[in-house]
Amino acid sequence: MPKLFLYTLLLCPVFLCAQNPDSIFLNKLYVGTVPEILEDISINYKVKFSYKKEKISELRYNDRPFNEPLSRFLKFMCKDLDLKYVIQKDGVIQILGKYEQPELEVLQSARVYSGGPKKKNITVSGSIIDVNTGESLPFVSIRVAGVPLGGSANVDGLYTLLNVPSDTNTLIFTYVGYEPSIIYLAPGAPFEKIDVMMSPSGAALQEIVITAEKQELLRAADQISMLKMTPAKLSTLPSLGEKDIFRSFQLMPGVSAANEHTSGLYVRGGTPDQALTLFDGFTVYNVDHLFGFYSAFNANSIKDVQLYKGVFDAKFGGRLSSVVEITGKDGNARTFNAGGDLSLLSANAWLEKPFGEKFTTIITARRSWKSPLYNKIFDRFSGENETTTASPFGSNGSVASYFYDVNAKATWKPNKKDVFSWSFYNGGDNLDNSIKPQLPAGLGGGGGGNFSINITDKTNWGNTGSSLKWSRRWNNRLYSNTLVSYSNYYSKRDRSVSGQVLNSAGEEQAINRGTFENNNLKDFSAKTDWEWQVIPGQKLEFGAFTTLNDIAYSYAQNDTATLLDRKSNGTTTGAYLQDKMTFFRERLQFTPGIRVTSFSPTGQMYYEPRANATITPYKHGASSVKLKFAAGRYYQFAKRVIREDVLSGSRDFWVLADNNRLPVSKSDQIVGGLSFENRDWLFDMEAYYKTLEGLSEYSLRFTPGFGTVSYDEFFYQGSGRAKGIDFLLQKKYGKFNGWIGYTIGEVRQNFPIYGAGDFYASNDVTHEFKVVGLYKWRQWDFAATFIYASGKPYTAPEGGYQIDLLDGEATSYLNVSSKNAFRLPDYHRFDVAATYNFMNQKGSLGFSLFNIYNRQNVWYKNFEIINNQVIETNVNYLGITPNISFNYKLN
Repeated sequence: MPKLFLYTLLLCPVFLCAQNPDSIFLNKLYVGTVPEILEDISINYKVKFSYKKEKISELRYNDRPFNEPLSRFLKFMCKDLDLKYVIQKDGVIQILGKYEQPELEVLQSARVYSGGPKKKNITVSGSIIDVNTGESLPFVSIRVAGVPLGGSANVDGLYTLLNVPSDTNTLIFTYVGYEPSIIYLAPGAPFEKIDVMMSPSGAALQEIVITAEKQELLRAADQISMLKMTPAKLSTLPSLGEKDIFRSFQLMPGVSAANEHTSGLYVRGGTPDQALTLFDGFTVYNVDHLFGFYSAFNANSIKDVQLYKGVFDAKFGGRLSSVVEITGKDGNARTFNAGGDLSLLSANAWLEKPFGEKFTTIITARRSWKSPLYNKIFDRFSGENETTTASPFGSNGSVASYFYDVNAKATWKPNKKDVFSWSFYNGGDNLDNSIKPQLPAGLGGGGGGNFSINITDKTNWGNTGSSLKWSRRWNNRLYSNTLVSYSNYYSKRDRSVSGQVLNSAGEEQAINRGTFENNNLKDFSAKTDWEWQVIPGQKLEFGAFTTLNDIAYSYAQNDTATLLDRKSNGTTTGAYLQDKMTFFRERLQFTPGIRVTSFSPTGQMYYEPRANATITPYKHGASSVKLKFAAGRYYQFAKRVIREDVLSGSRDFWVLADNNRLPVSKSDQIVGGLSFENRDWLFDMEAYYKTLEGLSEYSLRFTPGFGTVSYDEFFYQGSGRAKGIDFLLQKKYGKFNGWIGYTIGEVRQNFPIYGAGDFYASNDVTHEFKVVGLYKWRQWDFAATFIYASGKPYTAPEGGYQIDLLDGEATSYLNVSSKNAFRLPDYHRFDVAATYNFMNQKGSLGFSLFNIYNRQNVWYKNFEIINNQVIETNVNYLGITPNISFNYKLN
């Protein structure tokens, strides 16, 4: 048999192996579906086939071979039906889709070229694509088998490997949630523009032989303090509603999970405003829906997500704690597709369509709807302080409270070098808990007069963001990504009482009191990022950026007394440079970097040196031991300030630093850790320590009861520090997989206004323990999660008193405990879920139970002062809560 020169697995359908299809001759008429034809051949010629039945069950073929080799018959059948075939070492013939990649075990068993190399130190480049949708896959890991050489794809799925030892090497591509792909190089084959097709993991072959058991949901340890998750598999986790990226990250060590009231990430002692959230390059300033119970991002619009838990690269800035980098889907490049999700909380629909071979589009939309689950959440999170629980429906029966979001993206790839894309997001919450209570007779109720009161309780917030990006691969060594973006966050709160009543003297009295808040933030940005592969083992990353922030905040009482009215704007402009280097056959990876920023409100320059290193003292096959170190300085210019409210819970709002009453925040961080990894298991441990300066709070606790008051004076400055250790034990693959996470940490702050000593921050959690278990059985996916967290600190009033002033008026005062002197009870809950997949993975039906043993976890404590006595009430999170979800897609 002549030698077969294989360019790549995608270019040639036949492998040299034990069973030779050239020695089997067919001589009859074949008419029917492909499975029927293959079964006929299998019975008569003792040939074993393996295929995914759902992929080919509807394909029909007819041919009349006359003493024709099986190889020729299969070749023409596959060509006509957009299939291909692979022959395994054990002789089994595997039938695949044209763009489908064989299983890793199949690839490892086949060696198709036995000659020596013709070229050495070659450059290999190309793109990495989802086999089903044709979408590019970002940040895929690549390594050369048996050689300490590797790299990763960029955000557009483009890759370049320099100095690949020879033209007979093997390249292995791995990506979380996908089956590994292997490319065998061969002399004479082209080594540029190699498109690597990758298949989502979890699809089992029907006619036996190979079963895919790689169900990886999470990937850690590739880079210090970085986590990757696959959106496609999040639906298997327990949830209240749809799959949720941010809620899933909260199951990881170092990210607090005891926060049902917000989807924001509390990472290693940081707060949600200290986490930079990027969606296709534009900044999202609020990540909450429905009082924070639900995140603002539709998982159907997300292709990739990466979380940096700290010490992030120099290309990111403007935040102290962490970075969430989200890459949106481009849309199916092969065919029209659409689908939808329905749960007890919301309805979700999406569609994607290509226009020709170079233009793709996708649009997703969702909206909440009235259901028992929605009402339960709404009543718990908004109506707890009312003696009469308000309904989220207005008096006319129409929905008065809801959330929604819309994503759209269009991508144009005019050639192999350029990609143009436009991405858009808009989401908002309209929460109306207003009521019109019946007045008692003593206040004018039941009479003929126009006596009534309206209790208004409205909250509106939302985000709008958009980016226009141009990326270009100038050559195999140089790549650029340039974009302009706009983002807007707004929040409006109206909590007031108005109307007419009868007073004790029988006279008509007008009531008009309340609080009103309005926060509006605008962000206009432009940036350009460049990557230059200088030599093998050295890649320079550099870029420039500018952002104009315009932020307004007002806080008023009784609709007339404006306590605070701030309007500020400023520009941050700068550049960064970092050098990713590898030494000693990739046993040492070292990345120093620097970020320099000019901030117009202060007129100062801010320098942020950063560095990280990974040492691999042991590596054998898939097993390795790594030591990791990183350090850096970080500044934050736009930040959320807490407005302290001891009685009914604190609020926060966005402002721009001015280095006067609102200093620029700064954090110095250091992280060290180690990891052990083999094919199936990962153990990872990281210890962190960081200092925090320029923290801000706003409090009216110390307002004088007389004289002229400037409410702009009640911003207070402080500092803090956070330290802890994260542990992760993960079973990566198999029908049963999951992880155990544990964090021990401490967050302390010091605000001189609250006293001379340190106090525990309100987000301090000493112990946090999490267990996630996933199991796949036939068409079922089962999942269970357990979370335990020690109680958070809080401040409580200890009593109240009144002072009669000389003018006859009385002023009330509170006696307040030391700052965060008390702790809430410990938090824990157990959630379970089961998902049934049907119609060849096109549909699924999910069932979940949240907080299965009905633990009454305390959200916060509400206090009332009556006759100088403190009345304390627990405001709890949700108890046991069921959910059902249904998902379906056309393809």
